[in-house]
Amino acid sequence: MPTELIRSFVAIVDAGSMAQATETIFLTQSALSLQMKRLEELLQQKLFRRDGRALALTSAGEDLLSRARQFLVLNDQIVQSMGHGFDPDPIHIGLTQDYADTVLPDVLAQFHHIHPRARIRLHVGGTVDLLDLYDRNKLDIVLGFGRHAERAESLQEEIALSRMVWIGAQLHTEAEELPLILLEPPCAFRNAVLNALTQDGRAHRIVLETPHLPGLRAALKGGLGASARTMRYASASGLHVIAPNTLPALPDVPIMLVQRKFASDAVNDLAELLKGEIAKSN
Repeated sequence: MPTELIRSFVAIVDAGSMAQATETIFLTQSALSLQMKRLEELLQQKLFRRDGRALALTSAGEDLLSRARQFLVLNDQIVQSMGHGFDPDPIHIGLTQDYADTVLPDVLAQFHHIHPRARIRLHVGGTVDLLDLYDRNKLDIVLGFGRHAERAESLQEEIALSRMVWIGAQLHTEAEELPLILLEPPCAFRNAVLNALTQDGRAHRIVLETPHLPGLRAALKGGLGASARTMRYASASGLHVIAPNTLPALPDVPIMLVQRKFASDAVNDLAELLKGEIAKSN
């Protein structure tokens, strides 16, 4: 029986609600709800019922509570007397810089409380490169952009659409040739920018290309030209968003998550937390 699920169950009962329990075990309500769903599936029993606005224990929940307290005491005694045991295999996750800078910190904090012994190996890069690592069984989860061909033994989900915006100094919109700062191909944002400008008949020239987002961000902050990225990335990076309707319209970009079909509980929980954070902020 996963100790973290039992510990959260007892915390919810002691606090009186999931909302109150978040203040004692530092998990979001969505993470707690996910844990309780997992616990009920493991036990094949409903543990809570609605009593007006409050949560009340079912008879199975009452039975579990007394056993759960004994279980936690015994678990803590064993850990204290015999050490922490073996570390689990690491979870390999890949995501674009947009989400490494914005979504990932909160997700990692929540995940650590659910799986305190879990190990993570993090890869940050472009979506195409990450999917290549995934296809070579180097990653368990990929969070990136665009629609991609289905992969065998994988779960692929389009989580949301993210707004793509022009970023850079407003004065560049008045240039005869729009100076561009772009990531090297393959890049969905690069393609969207060049297609939009070509279809609009807008003259442009590439003044800087880079394989990495830090280089793109440095060039934008240095005032070299304009580019495009998500509103999330622009806000998190402190970049200026060019006023609407001064440059050709850009399409929304799909946010995609790929994970193994037959993954561990920890991998599934990490994927659910990522999807939850993306859904909250879009």
